[in-house]
Amino acid sequence: MTRQRDPRRDEALKIFKQHNGDITNRTIAEQLDVPEKTISAWKSRDKWNVVLQTNECSTTNETTINSDTEEVINDKPPKKDGRVKKRSGNPNPPNQFTKRNRAAMIHGLRSKFLYDEQIEIMEALQDFDVVDQLWLQIELSFSAIIRAQKIMWVEDPFDHLKETSGYSSGEGGSGETFKVIYAHERYESYIKAQTRAFAEHRNLVKQFMDLTTEDDERRLKLEQMQLNIDKTKAEISKIEQGDTNAQESEIAKMLRKMAGDD
Repeated sequence: MTRQRDPRRDEALKIFKQHNGDITNRTIAEQLDVPEKTISAWKSRDKWNVVLQTNECSTTNETTINSDTEEVINDKPPKKDGRVKKRSGNPNPPNQFTKRNRAAMIHGLRSKFLYDEQIEIMEALQDFDVVDQLWLQIELSFSAIIRAQKIMWVEDPFDHLKETSGYSSGEGGSGETFKVIYAHERYESYIKAQTRAFAEHRNLVKQFMDLTTEDDERRLKLEQMQLNIDKTKAEISKIEQGDTNAQESEIAKMLRKMAGDD
């Protein structure tokens, strides 16, 4: 059995058109009592912006045609006997230069050079204001910091990666060459990457705090993120200071030696 279309879906488009597109998904969602993400999905699937542009173009054409018709009716007869001179050609040509004719050109460029997934993402993000974009970047940077711990963590000073980098064969036999990444190299890259990630995350959070009010619920999530980041910084600091078990202390010694502290 086919799933019945939600009547609020058409109502949402109607509200969007009534406001000429100048209304957020959140406002529409509040009026219809549906999740904001549902409104965003309807807007993307039903191509509200395209519908709005089509309606505006149609309205412009109708206005032009009516205006031209009035001019023909109101023209004064060129002859004294009251006859109107017949004109050749179409008296009501369609308007080829509508107000928003650049929309078709831009859409054409997008469809030519961008993938469908990219266009869909861009349409989904049209209602994201600056604060929403910052929050998305904050979540992405935070997840990258946490994920890096799992990828780059070194178990002990002898933990290394080995992979085949080349293969050769000849009359004397064949052989393989390997690329080895040692523990201190991996951990040095990890610390540098995390340091950069911390700085970028801190900058994003500062911008977000400057643009939001105290009653924004996302600030509570920021506090939890900051606690996890502080924990990660403390773990790195312990290793750098040698305040861990013997294996981690060896890694810290190697890093200090590379830095020329010993």
